[in-house]
Amino acid sequence: MSIYEDWLAKAFTKEGVSVDEVWNEYLPAEQKIYEYILSEKVTEIHGTVTELSKRFNMSVEYTIAFVDGINDILPNKYDVKKLDENSQIDITIDFEALYKKMVEYRAEHLYSLPQWNNIFDETKQKALFAQQRKSRTVVKGKKVGRNDPCPCGSGKKYKYCCGADK
Repeated sequence: MSIYEDWLAKAFTKEGVSVDEVWNEYLPAEQKIYEYILSEKVTEIHGTVTELSKRFNMSVEYTIAFVDGINDILPNKYDVKKLDENSQIDITIDFEALYKKMVEYRAEHLYSLPQWNNIFDETKQKALFAQQRKSRTVVKGKKVGRNDPCPCGSGKKYKYCCGADK
């Protein structure tokens, strides 16, 4: 079993329900990493899984969980199922992408960290928040009515043209 699979087995029951005790321990550890990244404006993190575990004072499972969480913004994504203790991890951080991903995941405890003020001013944070929320909003076009002119440009009513078979 991989470290990632060990993490999933700890974090979720077989029914897929979160194990609160594990998350109550992991989330503050993850938050400390992000507080460090933001306060020090760290744009690159390098090391093996074991080295990062020691640096951030967490288990290898938690380190893999952290990599899994930040994986979506990395230029070269990791197959977390294949990572082991000796796998080299090279993380390059794009702060805009990171902020937007935290908003997308609804991780308020992370996107509302005061350390973001070291990276972006309040106006920029609000703009990034709005961009991310808007990017997930589906806007449907106006529905064509049966008696409206057909949008194909034939000049016929929709019900006698493209809508005839509906």
